Amino acid sequence: MDSMIAAAARSLAAGDPIGALNCVSLREDAPALALRGIAMAQLGDLARAKGLLRSAARAFGPSQALARARCIVAEAEVALAARDLRWPEKSLDAARATLEANGDRLNAAHARYLSAKRSLLLGRLEEAEQALAQRVPENAPAALRACHALLVAGIAIRRLQPQLARDALETAAKAARESGIASLSAEVESAETSLAAPAARLIARGQTRAVTLEEVQALSSPKRIIVDACRYAVRDAGTTVPLATRPVLFALARVLAEAWPDDVPRETLIAQAFRGTFIDETHRARLRVEIGRLRAQLKTLADVTATKRGFALMPRGAHDVVVLARPFEEKHAAVLALMADGESWSSSALALALGASQRSVQRALDALASEGKIQSVGEGRARRWMTPPAVGFATALLLPTSMASD
Repeated sequence: MDSMIAAAARSLAAGDPIGALNCVSLREDAPALALRGIAMAQLGDLARAKGLLRSAARAFGPSQALARARCIVAEAEVALAARDLRWPEKSLDAARATLEANGDRLNAAHARYLSAKRSLLLGRLEEAEQALAQRVPENAPAALRACHALLVAGIAIRRLQPQLARDALETAAKAARESGIASLSAEVESAETSLAAPAARLIARGQTRAVTLEEVQALSSPKRIIVDACRYAVRDAGTTVPLATRPVLFALARVLAEAWPDDVPRETLIAQAFRGTFIDETHRARLRVEIGRLRAQLKTLADVTATKRGFALMPRGAHDVVVLARPFEEKHAAVLALMADGESWSSSALALALGASQRSVQRALDALASEGKIQSVGEGRARRWMTPPAVGFATALLLPTSMASD
């Protein structure tokens, strides 16, 4: 490695892309192309970075497998920053295997963290945890240790484990300061702010108040039934009844829980669950059927009893019933939650993360853009969508998560 390449590499490790470019900006050899690509990525020109890294991988050739693998890992990192979640996982897995076979444990660990971050963005928490199962290499640089701790915190937030998340963020902050990379410290500070912000609204006995993630965790109790409008489930400390695929049943459960301990008139239940303004006998008949289905679903937690004017929720062993609602409720809240990280998203990446069709996501994006809540840059396949973070609210409970019962 010549002196200019070594100097550029040191500059990039310190978070100084301009210094790196001053060393290699006029060179076209493979190592220089790779370092220029990383520098452009740090400067935010992801498209240019991707092209340079691909050129570097081709220039290294098949005889330099280790260098090519490092370029592939760097390209995967650029793709992740650009929220290109369809980037081929097999290429990254093969590159990681090459790095491990050649003794490059640090870059292999970095490749695992990229896989974990992609899984986390897609709500695949078990996959992310498996990717982080191996310990951080003892000689890992501070930046790599900070990335590991940030991922641990991200998983803990999704798992509603605020204390574990807080401990991980403390570790990440210390490592980020040690690294001297300002952007990494800013990412940790953003995560700390999100953890401390209100994550949901608690509705109980007609009163509504904002609650943090820590308070959400503290709600769990054998004596309390929670109708969770963030994850579309009814639960207590030991039992969870998922209703994400039964929207009418969940709507009935929520209306009954918000009114508890009072009953709810039949007309109100019909209007809320069936979204109808005109009510006739067919609606009342359908209500009886759906109430019967709700009873069957909630039989271990509560009964739904008929009253003179409607129905009421009757807990079996609990003494309290509350509703956990989203911090802000609108039709496309999940799309806004994903975009609240401030990154630019493509409609295909949003569709993949939400498990929805690209066409339905595009309709949501068009609706949000017409309301001035998001904006787009680029045209055609290069089009990306962005939005500033939701001020004053955390979005952890709006993000996609694969539930154990799925």
